Amino acid sequence: MPDKLDAEEHGLILFDGICNFCNGWVNFLLKHDRAGYFRFAPLQSAAAQRVLQTHRLPQDQLASVILIEGGRCFVESDAVIRICRRLPGVWKLFAILRFIPRSWRDGAYRWVARHRYRLFGQRERCMIPTPEVRNRFLNED
Repeated sequence: MPDKLDAEEHGLILFDGICNFCNGWVNFLLKHDRAGYFRFAPLQSAAAQRVLQTHRLPQDQLASVILIEGGRCFVESDAVIRICRRLPGVWKLFAILRFIPRSWRDGAYRWVARHRYRLFGQRERCMIPTPEVRNRFLNED
């Protein structure tokens, strides 16, 4: 996958690469996003740091999933809802959460984010994509 992302064709998900919950979420998306719409980069990677800088986002914000789609950035619960809307089948139903006030949604999101390592554990380093899905991840160089 080239470092540049065609924003018209793909959404880019930046995630905490050492968080077991976040890695599980990425693996879930790789399985269910059969169309290959989403691309990925661990927030700890140089590629993600360049994307954050380009979009003027804090480069130390590891507690949020970030979706970049159509030149716009979505964080926390808004990112999760937009991601679910792109998935096939029953997963689209999670989009109904957008009718819950954002402050409540983001409050729940932040609680899970604050406790994610304790609840789900963490890795010593970011996941290494398998050859089958490597093209869905931004290159480091």
